[in-house]
Amino acid sequence: MWAPALVRRSGVRARSTAAALLVVAAALAIGAAVLLLLLQRTLITSVVDQAQSRAFDVAGQVSEEGEAGLAKELIENTRVTQLIQVVNAQGKVVASSSPKAAAEPLTQSRPPVDQAVEDEVGRMPLLDDDSPYLIVARGTEFQGVRYTVVVASSVETQRDTVTTVTTYLLIGFPLLLVLVGVATWMLVGRALRPVERIRARVHGIGVGQLADRVPVPAAGDEIARLAVTMNEMLDRLQSGQETQRRFVADASHELRSPIASLMAALDVVEADETGQSARELHQVMQAETERMRRLVEDLLLLAKADDTGLRIQRTDVDLDDLVGIELRRLRAANGVAVEAVVPPVRVSGDAAKLSQVLRNLADNAVQAAHGKVRFTLSEEAGTATVTVEDDGDGIPPEERSRVFERFVRLDASRARGSGGSGLGLAIVREVVRGHGGTVEVTESPLGGARFVVRLPVAG
Repeated sequence: MWAPALVRRSGVRARSTAAALLVVAAALAIGAAVLLLLLQRTLITSVVDQAQSRAFDVAGQVSEEGEAGLAKELIENTRVTQLIQVVNAQGKVVASSSPKAAAEPLTQSRPPVDQAVEDEVGRMPLLDDDSPYLIVARGTEFQGVRYTVVVASSVETQRDTVTTVTTYLLIGFPLLLVLVGVATWMLVGRALRPVERIRARVHGIGVGQLADRVPVPAAGDEIARLAVTMNEMLDRLQSGQETQRRFVADASHELRSPIASLMAALDVVEADETGQSARELHQVMQAETERMRRLVEDLLLLAKADDTGLRIQRTDVDLDDLVGIELRRLRAANGVAVEAVVPPVRVSGDAAKLSQVLRNLADNAVQAAHGKVRFTLSEEAGTATVTVEDDGDGIPPEERSRVFERFVRLDASRARGSGGSGLGLAIVREVVRGHGGTVEVTESPLGGARFVVRLPVAG
């Protein structure tokens, strides 16, 4: 009872060794049983064949010559391990290969002429011998007189051979199992040595040592692939930690500016006893407060996306209506010329979050444009596509994946002074992902950037 529990509590090395021993022991036991069975059957078959052959020869001599010269021939030409009798029809032994077998028949079997029967006896009191014998009796006839040729062959030598082989197997099995156990223990230990080095290295890697990496064995086997995977995981952890630190630093920097403006305004208001400064700075303080509110909301949205994913409240949303709202807002600002192709398109999604996507793309396009912005809405094969283009300077191909990262600004038009926090496109990517869609940026025929959002029509 305690041995299996001990194996379960032990390590891979002990379990592998125990499993190898069990498999080898079972295989050896089955192999030994089959070997002994085949060996015994082969040896006994050999004895039977020899006895039958000898009985056939003697029966042939009796059928041709009768009893003449039979006793002499049996004594001179019979093996030591065999006893031969020739018994007549009255049950009298008329010839034998040994005086010990001359008194009474060794068997009562009387087969017909030219037929043989087999029998096995464990002890023959007539011979005063405890050795097991195998008897073959064959019927024959000479001039109308029937005889029975009896050949008794000792199988003691064959059984001794089987016993000897069994003894050697019983001695060799434990030695072989010990050899297998030691070899398995050493080989598994050697195979697990790189794993232990990996474990020790990972155990020593803390938050401040994410730049460390585990050693990769040169064998290129499963353990090497494990080490590579561990290093890739450490790369992701290090990248995530750096992203988090950069995110916190950028968020702190973004919040510092409106907070500093509000504190400066409050100092001015406090020093002004007339109250005139409060009225003059009210609009500035309101703008900075709104800027800080939007920044906090954006940070909260991204934090939720990183933690549990965005929760999408799906309803049927007329995407063309949301695009129309943004078009009216941009045209009312009188900043840039706005072109649009907006056919009716309905999707399943969160109207508030999709509206935020369109507003962020629109604000980004207006900030980058020289004088023109274009919106295009279409639907094909169950996918709704929103395209927002501008005629600005565009985005270099090598920077097009970075624009969706947080707090990334590529040029002066997206500087902090313009009011952008660098979170708009990051929010666009997270919201579109939450809806099961994709967003990408390419070059626009207008000369600037072309943002393409694809959303599944069905939820």
